[in-house]
Amino acid sequence: AQLVESGGGLVQPGGSLKLSCAASGFSFSTYPMSWVRQAPGKGLEWVSDINVGGIVKYYAEFVKGRFTISRDNAKNTLYLQMDSLKSEDTALYYCATGGFALWGQGTQVTVSS
Repeated sequence: AQLVESGGGLVQPGGSLKLSCAASGFSFSTYPMSWVRQAPGKGLEWVSDINVGGIVKYYAEFVKGRFTISRDNAKNTLYLQMDSLKSEDTALYYCATGGFALWGQGTQVTVSS
């Protein structure tokens, strides 16, 4: 079983990025999924959850209205659309299965002018 994140990079404040998380080796469509991040020198911070059907979504207050979680079960892929990015969004972003049993390796997002 594996999760592989992609889509990170350097973006200016106010910009957008879309992260992807490709799942393999397990029944992706039967797992709720999460995004978690870790800023430099800080602990892990939960960002967002999505249920198996992609209908029920939860967000941390600091990303509400700016980030959108989604999934494509046919493609075994989880997404995080990030808009209106701020410097404080700079972090390593991980996807994880519900319950955090399986994690990806992370993708770096840097928001800087």
